Amino acid sequence: MKTFDEPETASGLGHNGGPSIAEAPDPGRAWRLHCWRVALEEAWAPPPPEEVIRRVKRAKAVGVTYRQYTLEILERGRYL
Repeated sequence: MKTFDEPETASGLGHNGGPSIAEAPDPGRAWRLHCWRVALEEAWAPPPPEEVIRRVKRAKAVGVTYRQYTLEILERGRYL
């Protein structure tokens, strides 16, 4: 006979035996990680060829690499 001191276990159809949502250390962590990965892929997606040529010329004029120049654009939201 089950007493009230024992935790209730879910053994229904579709349960994988893992911890419950209440026991998870941070239930939103996986979603935030997914959002950051998607945002990172979108930020570093290759721009059109004309934009790459323009950025390379401007990066050379400023004296930085293309990647450093692009990173500055992404960080500040404006061109150098």
